[in-house]
Amino acid sequence: MNNTSPLLSFTTQRAGLAETTTALALLKSAAATLQQKGIDQWSIWLDPPAEKVKWVEEGVSNGEFYFILINDLVAGMYRLLTADELYWGQQEAAARYVHSLVVLNEYAGQQIGRRVLEQLIVETREAGIPLFRLDCNAANKALCSYYEQLGFRQVGLKQMPHSLNCLYELQLS
Repeated sequence: MNNTSPLLSFTTQRAGLAETTTALALLKSAAATLQQKGIDQWSIWLDPPAEKVKWVEEGVSNGEFYFILINDLVAGMYRLLTADELYWGQQEAAARYVHSLVVLNEYAGQQIGRRVLEQLIVETREAGIPLFRLDCNAANKALCSYYEQLGFRQVGLKQMPHSLNCLYELQLS
């Protein structure tokens, strides 16, 4: 007898200009969940300073934030960029960069984060873009290992004001 239930299906939708508050709430929820697990990552989002709020506002305004929807309910989000000078500096090669991938705790175990990344990788490859990149707090060894198991290769480190981040890349062509 098979006791596994099918994975929940999801859709994605670009965040609207009025949805900055929802994006910030998702980041705060993720930070609280990480803190409860004893992982010191994203604690800045529990009470974000003005520059972090501005970073989200700019991303929403630029159409870079997407909500992950399950049964029309927001289950998570991510930010997708065509350039990421803040973390990666100026790059010559075309790439897509994902940030702030959040899945609410109540949807844990549904492999939503992995499936979102797989979908974005396919879309990036189909667009003829050779690289897919993301970063991860270097102190979160489990998450670093997770990305490496998905085929990402660490190609650098970036010291940010609140963390040391591993830079990960997936070669698509």
